[in-house]
Amino acid sequence: MATEKRSIYVVGHKNPDTDSICAAIAYANLKCRITGEKYEARRAGNLNEETQFVLKKFGVKSPKFLGDVRTQVRDMEIRKLEGASGEMSLKEAWEKMKDAGVVTLCITRGNELEGLITTGDIVTTYMDVYDSDILSSARTGYRNIVETLEGKLIVGNIDDCVEKGKVVVAAASPEMMENFIKPGDIVILGNRYETQLCAIEMSASCLIVCEGAEIASTIQKQAQEHNCRIIVTPHDTFTVARLINQSMPIRHFMRTDNMVTFHMDDYIEDIQQVMAQMRHRYFPVLDDKDRYVGMISRRNFLGARKKQIILVDHNEKSQAVQGMDGAEILEIIDHHRLGTVATAGPVFFRNQPLGSTSTIIYLMYLENHITIDPTTAGLMCAAILSDTLMYRSPTCTAVDRKAGADLAQIAGIDAEEFAKEMFRAGSNLSSKTADEIIHQDFKKFTVDNQTIGIGQINSMSADELEEIRKKVLPSLEKEMTQDGLDMIFFMLTNILKESSEVAFAGSKAGGILENGFGVSAGENSVMLGGVVSRKKQLLPTIVETIQQ
Repeated sequence: MATEKRSIYVVGHKNPDTDSICAAIAYANLKCRITGEKYEARRAGNLNEETQFVLKKFGVKSPKFLGDVRTQVRDMEIRKLEGASGEMSLKEAWEKMKDAGVVTLCITRGNELEGLITTGDIVTTYMDVYDSDILSSARTGYRNIVETLEGKLIVGNIDDCVEKGKVVVAAASPEMMENFIKPGDIVILGNRYETQLCAIEMSASCLIVCEGAEIASTIQKQAQEHNCRIIVTPHDTFTVARLINQSMPIRHFMRTDNMVTFHMDDYIEDIQQVMAQMRHRYFPVLDDKDRYVGMISRRNFLGARKKQIILVDHNEKSQAVQGMDGAEILEIIDHHRLGTVATAGPVFFRNQPLGSTSTIIYLMYLENHITIDPTTAGLMCAAILSDTLMYRSPTCTAVDRKAGADLAQIAGIDAEEFAKEMFRAGSNLSSKTADEIIHQDFKKFTVDNQTIGIGQINSMSADELEEIRKKVLPSLEKEMTQDGLDMIFFMLTNILKESSEVAFAGSKAGGILENGFGVSAGENSVMLGGVVSRKKQLLPTIVETIQQ
C-alpha cells in the first residue's frame, strides 16, 4: 500500500509573536522550493494584534492552529477497505474479507457507517441457524440467491426479495409434497416435471432447479401465471441446500450497538487501552464529519509515524507546542539562548546571535539562491522590525539592518512608516483582558529549578503604555499563580524612549531586579532606562542574578 505523503510542520512557540509566525511562513516556503516536499507553516497559539495587522497588510492567511503534535490515528496506516452494502450476501462478504486478509467488514450506506460484521458472525450464522424461514425473515434478495448459487433467473424479477415462506427440499413424491409445501415457500428440486408442476400449484414463491436442468416451456408458463420464480443452478441439491443461507444480506446479522469507532484526530495513546479491551481486531475510523474512512488494527500501532516538525524562533521545551516529546524534530532555526529541547537523533540546528529569526531565514534564501517574492519579503521585514524594535534593540546587528533594508525594497514599503503602523496596531489593546495582554507575547523559562515568565508589550505612546499598566498590574499575582510560576515579569517598553517599566510579582522578583540592574524597585514595578530587549537584556540579567 502506498504511503500518503504527509506535511512537515514548521511551527513557532506557544505565544507567537510576529517573528515566530512570519519565520514559519517564510521558512516553509523556502523548504518547499528547495526540496519540492510538503512543508506547512502552523501556529501554536493565537495571533496578537500586531501579527494580524502584518498578515492582513500583505494578504496572507493565518497559519492553521497546531495545538498538539502527539501521534494521531491519521498518522497510522489506515486500511482503506471500502465499506460494504448491507445488501451484500454473507458469501460475498466472506470472500471479500478473505481476499483482503481481514476479519471485520464495515457496512456503510453512502459514507455513513451502519454496522460491522466479522468472520465469527458469519460462522455463527452457518453453524447455529436452523430456522428454515430465515431467508424471508432477512428479506433476502433474489439477486443474492442467484449470485450465491451461481445460477440464472429464468422466470421472475431479480430485484424482488423473499417476503414469506421457508426453504424446503422436494425429495418426496408429489403426493407427499402436498403435506409440507406452503404458499410462499422456496422449493429446491430436480428436473422432474411433475414435482416442479406440483410446487407451482402449491403456490411456491420460487423453484430452484438443480444441476442445470432444462425447464419445459409449459413449466415456465405455469410459473409466470402463478407468480412463481424459477432459478436454475449448476449445483446439486445438497450443495444448494448448504449454500442458500449464505445468500442472506449481512445487514440482518451486522452489529449496530456499542460499536467502537475512532476518529482521525484521536491520539493513539488515548485509544490503545480501548483497543486492548476489545476482542475483535479491526476498528472503523471516521473523519470529523463521522464519515467512514477505513479501518485500523492493533498492529497498526507498530507502524504509526510520528509527526515531523521544524521549530523556529525557540528551542525551549516550555515554549514548544504540546506533545513535542512525541514528535520527530527535524530542524531548529533560532536566535535565542540554548534551552531544554532534547531530540532523539541529530538535527539541523542553526542558531545565530541576530535580532530576528527571520534574518537567519533571509540569509538562507540568499545561500540557496532562492528569489524572495514581495509578499515573503514583506513578512520577513515586518518580523525584523518587530523583533529589533525598529533597529533600536541591543539585539539588532548590522546584518539585521541590511536584511531589513533589502527586504523593504523587495516588498516596496517604507520601513519606518510601516513599523510605526505595525507597533500602533500591536499596542491597541483596549478591548483585551489583562490575561490576554500579559500572554500576548509571553515566554516561560526555567532557571535553577525556578520557573519564571516574561511578557512584553511595545508601544510608541507613553499614554498607551500607562493604560496597559493600569490594566495589567492588579492581575500579575493571579496570573503567576495560575501559570504555576515562581516569578513573573512584564515589560512595558517605550520604543521611542528606549526604556521599559518592568512590572513584577513573586517574593524574590523585586530583589532580583534591584540586584541585577542596581536600581531601587517600587512595590510592583521598576523603571529600566535603556532596557528594551527581553532576550538580550532582561532575561540574561535575571538568570545571572538567580544563579549567583
